Amino acid sequence: MANPTPLFWAGPLRYWRWAAREKPALFWSCVIAAVGPVMLVTVPPTLKMFGYERAKPVPMTYPIPPGPRKTLIGYDD
Repeated sequence: MANPTPLFWAGPLRYWRWAAREKPALFWSCVIAAVGPVMLVTVPPTLKMFGYERAKPVPMTYPIPPGPRKTLIGYDD
């Protein structure tokens, strides 16, 4: 007879080993979801330590030239 499904709270490591074999999609999706918040805290300081600088933000408007505009000559309608 097959072993019964282990209960998580009775033995987490045993349950994780079982889930990695029997339900790998669920197991790895939980692992990736748990790594996300950890990366949120660790990646920015690590990048700063290696000298990474963020790029300047892209301008959202076209810069207006200073001074009066030149009047065009020769393009009459």
